[in-house]
Order: sequence, then structure tokens, then C-alpha cells
Amino acid sequence: MALGVSPIPFTLVVYILGVAAIIMIFLWNIHFRGGFAWNTSHKPLIFNIHPVLLLIGPIIIGGEAIISYKSLRLKKEIKKVIHLVLHGIALLLGIIGIYTAFKFHNESGIKNLYSLHSWLGIGVIVLYGIQWLFGFVMFFYPGLKSSLRSKTLPWHALFGLVVYALAVGNASLGFLEKLTFLENSGLAKNGTEALLVNFTAMITILYGVFVVISAISSPTGADDYAPI
Repeated sequence: MALGVSPIPFTLVVYILGVAAIIMIFLWNIHFRGGFAWNTSHKPLIFNIHPVLLLIGPIIIGGEAIISYKSLRLKKEIKKVIHLVLHGIALLLGIIGIYTAFKFHNESGIKNLYSLHSWLGIGVIVLYGIQWLFGFVMFFYPGLKSSLRSKTLPWHALFGLVVYALAVGNASLGFLEKLTFLENSGLAKNGTEALLVNFTAMITILYGVFVVISAISSPTGADDYAPI
């Protein structure tokens, strides 16, 4: 499926929304939540690392990896390397981000994996890792037939978008879960922080939408992945 339109305007929106989301997530966790720490007696500072890394990693950097074939006017082989490296960075940040949630829970005496958000989070990061390994073996390992790569490419691209959509959806669940906890602890439901969290979630969803639109738009050149 292809939109038959140029990806350029959509990728520009992706960049704008990405910068906005990063600014907002740091504003929330530094200004309203007190910043970050790895070892501290104030355990919520450990958890603050979690949403930042999961947003910047699988969502922002992962989204940039997906649209790299449409936004970069470089040779195909260079774009393949950029695509692989960005996804690798996104996966690493995602793993560290999930680890910080376990670290916070363990040091705070809170049970792990008790919510739909946590279940989906583990599932998404596992699928992300499988997708990255599959892409590395199929498209970087020497000796594989080009016909096999051509046949698996559409499925690789489709599965990647599905995993990405799950990541964006689960990030939205994470914002909702955290905000619900805060509001149950006395945070004003219509206060500045609550509005900031909701707007950050909305920007994140819009970012994901425009990443997908960019991915299924028409290629800008012969070296691009064919649109789904």
C-alpha cells in the first residue's frame, strides 16, 4: 500500500513533533518530578529515567530509523547502516529504560509486571529485538540470496511498523498509568503537570502516526525501500 505522495512534508512534521516530545518529557521529569538519579534514597528519581529512555529510544530514535529511507538522500548502503544503527541504539535505550523500572520497583518494594503496560512493554522490547536480529541476519549477513532478501523485505517492513505501533500504544498506556498514580496521590487533575503529561502523550501518538504515514508514502528515489 502506498499513499502516492511525497514523504518530505510528513518527515518534516516528524522532526518537529520529535523535538517537541523530547522537550516536554524532559520538562516533566526535571521540573515537575525532580530530575534523575541512578542510586538515591529518593527512589522516584530512578523511575524518572524510564519514560525518558523509552520515549527517546524506541519511539523517537526508532521512528527516525523507520523514516531514514525516506528522509535521507544518501546511497542505499549508507541508509541501511544508519537504519540498523539507529534501531540498535533505540533497542539498547529501551532495554536500559525497562531495567530502570525493575530497579525502581525492587528498591521500593513494589511488585513487577502487575499491569498491562508492563506486560506489553516486555513483549514489545522482545519483538523489537527479534526484528533487529532478523534485519541484521537477513540484510547484512553476507552470502544470502538477493531473491530471498527481496521476498522477506515487505514482511520485515510490515512487522516493523506493527511493533512500532505497539510501542507507541504502550507508551500512551504508560503516560496514563503514571498520571493515574499521581492523581490518586493528590496531583490536581486539571493542573499544569497533568496537562503537560496528557499533551506529551498526544504529541507522542501524533509522532507515531506521521512516522507510519512517512513509511507508507512513495519513495523519493530508486534506492529507497518500496512502500508497503
